[in-house]
Formats: sequence, C-alpha cells, structure tokens
Amino acid sequence: MQEYDFLTTRLRRLRYNPRVRRLAQSVTLDPAKLILPLFVRTGKNQRVPIASMPGNWQLSIDELVKELAQIRDLGIGGVMLFGVPEHKDAIGSDVMSDDGIIAQAIRASKDAVGDDLLIISDVCFCEYTDHGHCGVLKNRGVGPNAPIDVDNDATLTNLVKQTLVQARAGVDMVAPSGMIDGMIGAIRQGFDENGFEHLPIMSYAAKYASAFYGPFRDAAESAPSFGDRRTYQMDPAADPGQALREVELDIEEGADMVMVKPALAYLDIVRLVNDTFPGVPLAAYNVSGEFSMVKAAALNGWIDEKRVVLESLTGITRAGASIIITYWAKDVAAWL
Repeated sequence: MQEYDFLTTRLRRLRYNPRVRRLAQSVTLDPAKLILPLFVRTGKNQRVPIASMPGNWQLSIDELVKELAQIRDLGIGGVMLFGVPEHKDAIGSDVMSDDGIIAQAIRASKDAVGDDLLIISDVCFCEYTDHGHCGVLKNRGVGPNAPIDVDNDATLTNLVKQTLVQARAGVDMVAPSGMIDGMIGAIRQGFDENGFEHLPIMSYAAKYASAFYGPFRDAAESAPSFGDRRTYQMDPAADPGQALREVELDIEEGADMVMVKPALAYLDIVRLVNDTFPGVPLAAYNVSGEFSMVKAAALNGWIDEKRVVLESLTGITRAGASIIITYWAKDVAAWL
C-alpha cells in the first residue's frame, strides 16, 4: 500500500468514534429552545384533527390544558397560542374581548402550568376576521387581482387593544405577526402606559408572503376570502437588505426578540440577521408547509422523518437561530 506523507491532517479522525463526534459538535438542539404552536377553539372535549398537518389538532380549552402538562414535562421552552373563534367579523372583535377565545385560553393556561411553561400569544387578526386579512380593510379592491388595502394606522389601534387583552389575561410574551408598519412601537407604548412594561415582545420582523403557509390556514381557518397578503408581507424576491431594515426598525421600536418566517427557504436571511444584530435573540419559524411536506414524504416511506427533522432543525440552528418555533417540538424533545 502506498504511503501518503501529506496526510497529516485527517478530519475523519473526528468522525470515526461517535463519542468523539459528540465532543466535536458545536451545533446542538435543546428542547428548552423550542416553541410549539397550538390552535385553540371553542367548545369542550374538542380535539379536531388538522387534515393537512397530521398529528396536530384544534383543541378546546380543556384539551389544551391536558396538552400543556405533557409539553411542560418534556422540557419544551414554551407554546404559542392561536385562537379559532366561533364568530368572526370585519375587525376581529373576538380577539379584542376579555371574554374572547384567546383571552380564555391564556387564563386557563396560566392557571394550569403557572410559570412552569412560557405562554406566548400570536398577535394578529387574520384568524378572527371574516375576510382573513391581518387588519382593518380600507377597501376590498375591484377584480380578482386588485391589491388589498389594509388600513395600517387603524390596525395599530386595534393591535394595542388586542395585546392589552392578552396582557390582562396573564400572557408571558406577545408575538405580533401582521407586518403592520409601526406595530412594535404602538404595542410597546400601550404596554408601558398600562403597567405592562415588563412584558417582552417577539416580533415577526421579517415575515415573507410565502407559499409555505397553506396548511396553517387550514389549522387557523385564516385563509383570505379574497386577494392575498402580498401588499403587507415581504416579497420573497426582495433584496435581503429590506429584511434588515424591517428588523432594525422593530428593534428600535422596542422588540426584545425578532423572528424570520419561514425558516428553511430563508436560512440566508436568518444568518444575515444573526450576523447584523448580535446579541438580539433570534427565532425562526419552521412553518406548516415545511412540516407537511416532510410529514407527507415520511408517511409514504420516502424519507426517514426523524433524521430529516433533526437535520433540518440543526440547519436552522447552525444558520443562527437561537429559538425555533416548530410543530415537531414534542417529537424532537422525545427523540433527544
């Protein structure tokens, strides 16, 4: 056998032994850094399967409480609650009511798990409006391709009302997701003026108008009844610098954490945000379409679900996200 004197460095020496591989790893997954989205509906003993997201349900509050105990015991970092109200209207009145579904869910969650599990509320209107858009509409446009005009400033007023309802209910953190200009500043001012200056805000700072949200719209019953959300969510083809401008504005307005959504198709944005704003906690949302594609392929026997999921979430972490919002949180916590 020929000898090769130049092979003094053999990186395979770091891979041959599994214990050595673990020692050499710098990117690790931690259940405490995962957040599980949950969908809450009215009624009792309700556990309605979400067809496009196998293993996920719309839960009535009594079923939610049971779920929270399991999530807490798995060591998962927290949950993000999305409400599915019984009645919707043009402005999403249910989410601005102290008796609305999300306020009830927050109170029941805090009663059930106290400070043992972080309770985060998604802050938006698409689940609560009869038109499925993320705020007050100025007009519905004319024709199938007419742009949807969301009244930005009128929506800010309602976002403050929504978040104060959630703060009074006892939520631990709010996560505004509508990409409404000035939303973080308005919410921060509302909190500070009403004695909730301690509450942190996780902003969906760079949220793209993505095709990967389809299954979520089934889960939250939030698909737009006309038009789309491209007039207020980011264009996937926009220059990455636009994402940095969005993130910087939210930080200046008082965001405590920022998020990139979706995750896998936007790992370049995750890395860019992480490098540009070191020290600011960064979340990435591993969204419903990313979940459902892998789940469908696994159910067909085409891929190994566990390996693909762990590899994907490791990649999101490696790109710079310190927090991952994912529908696999329970599975990953059990696997790890």
